Amino acid sequence: MDAIRKVTEVEDKSRAEKADAEARVRQALAEAEREGQSQLQKARREAAENGKELLRQAEARAAEAAKEVAKRAEAESDALRSAAKGRLDEAAEMIVGRVVKS
Repeated sequence: MDAIRKVTEVEDKSRAEKADAEARVRQALAEAEREGQSQLQKARREAAENGKELLRQAEARAAEAAKEVAKRAEAESDALRSAAKGRLDEAAEMIVGRVVKS
């Protein structure tokens, strides 16, 4: 009878240890899952922040490029206006010359 009781105690102890080990494994898995989710959220936040910064930089570069294009266009426009004004005098003289010759 004593041997049966000892075997039963050993089996009970073994089941309890197994259940305790399973509980620790479940807890470790849950903690690992939480940590993984936390790291994933952190990575997503950082990626979003980096994306926003890259977008801001690209917009700044585009604005600067647009200013340069506008500046060049204004200079070209000024040059064309000056050339047109010079030709206006020539055209007026030509018209006056044709009217006088007529």
